[in-house]
Amino acid sequence: MQKLMLALSLSSGLAQAGPDDVLHIYNWSGSLSDNIVRQFEKRCGCRVVQDYYGDNEEMLAKLAAGAKGYDMVFPSSFVIQAMTKQKLLQALDHGKIPNLQNVAPAYRLQAYDPGNRYTVPTVLTLTSVGYNVEKLKQLGVDPGSWSVIFDPAALRKIKGKVTVLDSSREVFAAALFYLGKDPNRASEADMRAARDVIRKAKPYWAAFSNASYLKQLAVGNIWVALGYSSEFFQAGEDARLARRPFHIGNVPQREGNELGVDTMAILAGARRPDLAHQFINFMLDGKNAAQLTNLNGATNPVATASPYFRADLKSHPVINPSPEQAKKWTVLRELTPQERRLMARMWTEVKVSR
Repeated sequence: MQKLMLALSLSSGLAQAGPDDVLHIYNWSGSLSDNIVRQFEKRCGCRVVQDYYGDNEEMLAKLAAGAKGYDMVFPSSFVIQAMTKQKLLQALDHGKIPNLQNVAPAYRLQAYDPGNRYTVPTVLTLTSVGYNVEKLKQLGVDPGSWSVIFDPAALRKIKGKVTVLDSSREVFAAALFYLGKDPNRASEADMRAARDVIRKAKPYWAAFSNASYLKQLAVGNIWVALGYSSEFFQAGEDARLARRPFHIGNVPQREGNELGVDTMAILAGARRPDLAHQFINFMLDGKNAAQLTNLNGATNPVATASPYFRADLKSHPVINPSPEQAKKWTVLRELTPQERRLMARMWTEVKVSR
């Protein structure tokens, strides 16, 4: 009987972890709820210890400097190729991740990691438009197009109430979408056209903002922002809890959007890759994956998660998009050094222009 139980346990993918077994995770701050961690600890019979970083650059610098002791990390898609070149990640054993089949095919076929050799997507964020629903309806401004950010005719109605990210890559990508161009295939002429669009729109914007736009949108000081969908979700929650006399909306743009992908990966020096594989498989269960969406409003790559979303999120066009909507979303590729220099030069031209 004991041999039979051992065989069943191993076949189920559960490690024989004891109370002293620990999974060390290096993660984004606030990414996992305490409830998710407790559920996994109960499932694996282990402890989870987390350390946190604020951006990919901080994470990469620490790992490249030789930081040890972490089993898992959650890199964004655009740094994965750099991490594999530096041999920071180990290949996944798909046989230990049966729930990988729950990931929607559109999110498994990405150029940044063909075949999901090293990573599995976990949190998706759309660079899009967040807006004051009542104000834009009153003014007759359409947030479903990038014209709300770049067309002077629309901007005249909301001048001084618009912010955009202080990020050359994000703003140029949005401008290229507005022009009907693919940001991953933009020529130098396309980039110049995008620069000119940005320069014409800039006088109508209140600020370039990477942080304050969430609060400013939630209290009503701005009406439109180019930013991240997860931030707009939080702004909407804050406005609702504060009982503001308006709602914060977030919709994709008809011309297309940039999709940011955070992934789960196992570090090359992981001491407990067995527990890391278990955690990845656990987070690809639909019910567990849905907890992330309900926590932070992230679009979810796990196809089996949507039945467990909060009722008000099931029809959200960004959080739970239709396949047709998702087809217009693009994961940006890594820029070449020449492209980075060109963008940096044009971004400087935008910033110093009046």
